[in-house]
Amino acid sequence: MVKPKRLLRLLLRIIVLGSTLAAVIIMATSHEKGTFFALSYEAKYSDTPAFKFFVIANAIVTVYGFLVLFIPSESQLWGLVLALDLVFTMLLISSISAALAVAQVGKKGNSSAGWLPVCGQVTKYCNQVTGALVAGFIAIITYIILLLYSIYTFLNPLLGKNG
Repeated sequence: MVKPKRLLRLLLRIIVLGSTLAAVIIMATSHEKGTFFALSYEAKYSDTPAFKFFVIANAIVTVYGFLVLFIPSESQLWGLVLALDLVFTMLLISSISAALAVAQVGKKGNSSAGWLPVCGQVTKYCNQVTGALVAGFIAIITYIILLLYSIYTFLNPLLGKNG
């Protein structure tokens, strides 16, 4: 029978795996053609380095999350997994921060810099980017909960407390 602690950790890891995979798929498939003053253009994630970073970071965390599912619960590797969880949480936070900054400019523009908002012309693209960012936020929140839980379960025996 699976212990509740292992089940919770597995559930959190599956949520992270699903949300990072969803973020990759949604962002990687985001593209739309639009026109602006008789100029035709195509908006796609690969035109923006921040969006590429977001896709690559989430893809890396997806692969890592998949591989961690196969580590036995009694393995000595869980100390390393805890450290890597922290690193990948920071990677996700940095990637979503960069993508969110670019998405904000795309949605609102920047009048000081003379950048016009583009979401009025490519709404499907902007909606997909928003969906990917929401999936990324779900992954980050879940990863932080997982990280806090892992730290607690890792340190609890070291502190001599039963719980």
